[in-house]
Amino acid sequence: MFSALRHSRDRLAATLRVVLAVGAGCVFSGAAASSEHMLHFAWLRDGQSQLWQFNTAATTTADGLAPQSARPLPATLETPLGSVWKLFVYGYLVERNIATPDYTCSGGDPEEVYCCMKGGHVDREHALVQSCGRFFEPARLQLDPADWRKYWTAAHAPVWLRDLHAMTPTRRVPVADLLAALQSMPARPREAAASTLVSVLTSGRGEGTVSLYGSVLRAKTWTMPDPARPGASIGGAAGWLADGTPVWLGGPGGSARVLAAAAPRIAPLLTQVTVPDDNACVLVDFFSRYPIRQVLGDKGSAAVPDGPLRGDFRIGFVNGNWARVESRGELRLDRDAAGAPQVEGRFGMNDYVARVVEREGDTSQPEAAKALAVAARSYVVQHGNHDHGCFRIDDSSSTQRVLPRAPTAAARRAADQTDALVLTGVPVQYHHDKAAPGQMSWLAAKASAQAGLTFDAILSRTWPQATLTSFESPLSGDCIQVTGAEQWLQHNAPLWARRMDGAAGYETPDLPAVCAVREGRPYADAQRNRVYVYRLQTEEDRIALAHEYIHLAFQHHPRGLDEEFVERTARTLIRTDNPIQ
Repeated sequence: MFSALRHSRDRLAATLRVVLAVGAGCVFSGAAASSEHMLHFAWLRDGQSQLWQFNTAATTTADGLAPQSARPLPATLETPLGSVWKLFVYGYLVERNIATPDYTCSGGDPEEVYCCMKGGHVDREHALVQSCGRFFEPARLQLDPADWRKYWTAAHAPVWLRDLHAMTPTRRVPVADLLAALQSMPARPREAAASTLVSVLTSGRGEGTVSLYGSVLRAKTWTMPDPARPGASIGGAAGWLADGTPVWLGGPGGSARVLAAAAPRIAPLLTQVTVPDDNACVLVDFFSRYPIRQVLGDKGSAAVPDGPLRGDFRIGFVNGNWARVESRGELRLDRDAAGAPQVEGRFGMNDYVARVVEREGDTSQPEAAKALAVAARSYVVQHGNHDHGCFRIDDSSSTQRVLPRAPTAAARRAADQTDALVLTGVPVQYHHDKAAPGQMSWLAAKASAQAGLTFDAILSRTWPQATLTSFESPLSGDCIQVTGAEQWLQHNAPLWARRMDGAAGYETPDLPAVCAVREGRPYADAQRNRVYVYRLQTEEDRIALAHEYIHLAFQHHPRGLDEEFVERTARTLIRTDNPIQ
């Protein structure tokens, strides 16, 4: 991605300078005639559908949209579905756990330009980002129209979405209905789609705009011929913000042009979005290289009891030094096996990243801070151990140092605006002032930001071959499938469900992805609905996979943390036909 970054940024800059010389005319049926430079942005937020209209040719393009400048979204404003129909097929496939064979390009089909070269193939996630319509064709996937209707009816989707035959690019729908349809998509497929769609701004049709939108916009692009102007296009994007808000963007020109032209206006509005911090967690072993002697309150000499820490505290080390920490309950005082005190922190991923940004760097140059946020997130994803669904890492100069108090708003903003973004395909290291192959210098990053480089361009200087994507996306390559495991689990899980039905705490989980564990022991990741095992060749391998599946099946009950129960149940399922009590 980064190898083409300079060119994509040049295209973006040129797009933002060019006066769009295409007439909007009747861009969207039902809308009043627009100026030739008018773009539309709408969202469904707090039960209200709102619309902004703005002229990209205005001299004040640097001025962002303000919430108070919105008006109610007219019911008459319509849009073609364009490529957005693929997003609804994607969501249905995810929720129904439908196997999707890769699409193989035969050559000669003009539509395959969005898919692959002749003889190549494309998977579901890449097909969504690249907008490969051939992959998502309902006939190829043998989708059942009756089950499609049942699924979207249960989701309370608009009537048109319940008709599988309506999933065509030319289908026109009210924008308000499209926003309602996006909101109706259940959480699991919506989150899966949103994680994949982050890559639209880093390597898809919106490449080059991640510097302005950050990762807050997760949208499927669309481009269609303009019926009012032969040879011209209309386009835009539709999807969600990081907090799940449904959004739609439309205007004259193709999707890449519309995304680029709209970015200076929309991006400031998106900075007001509160980014949730519940998709991943990080456990931090504080002061891991310095043994703690005692933990005292802010005043006095009384030792603090074990348990959650709330307030200001002083930590005395064996070497005689002292440090101050602040906690609102996210830090906890425990004891190691020898009885020595130790401090552990549990944070949301963005809280953790913000603390690293402030401890290892600063926020005087916001773009450098965002680059450091991506590097810090990449580091913990690559090097953190897995512990009960969280990443675990030391607070240490040999890993990453972590601020033992709440980060500033500026540091948290750097983390939120790059939410979930990581570099994949390369090992990530950084240092205060030493640059090296694969190692970013923080001082050099600040100098680059001061010279006008954006965070993605700063990252490209150190890691030109890296892929910038969400660590929760299959595109990040962090889930290598175990041969035959998912099919084996798909066959056995229903049989196990009948045997475990009625067992205290049992709930049938969604069929998880089965990924190859890279290091350490097999484990289950309930947050991402995955299990990690080594292989599926022997009876012990099958027991290991059953073991991790049982963790998911009892994840909301104390039994799910009882390793003896889980292991006993796994062996019973594999070696006998007995029911589970």
